[in-house]
Amino acid sequence: MNYQRHKSEESVEDYLETILILSKQKPQVRSIDVATELGYSKPSVSVAMKNLRQKNYVVVSDEGYLSLTKEGLKLAATIYERHSVISNWLISLGVSQEVAVEDACRMEHDISEESFSAIKKFLQDSADSSKNL
Repeated sequence: MNYQRHKSEESVEDYLETILILSKQKPQVRSIDVATELGYSKPSVSVAMKNLRQKNYVVVSDEGYLSLTKEGLKLAATIYERHSVISNWLISLGVSQEVAVEDACRMEHDISEESFSAIKKFLQDSADSSKNL
């Protein structure tokens, strides 16, 4: 995969994950909320939302509210799960929360499904072993 396409996919994932997180915190999400959360300009977010609409990941209401489509929600939930599991794992290893969250943001896009599944299984097995002690 070339670098430019990879960065583009990573950006799509970041936007979708941000919309998902904001939708858990707010009754309605607008582009300005996404811009504020990510520290991007409103015009940049507007271009991104157009791209996400074209890919059928996001729907924008007449009032300007963003909502994830079924496809968008599926991708956002996958990325959010990866972020949560990886950041919590790093914190459990002694990494500071700030660094763990930053590292998880980078790792969540690049880790293979096989490696991520292995990490999840290891963590689940470890948790199960701790319960039996």
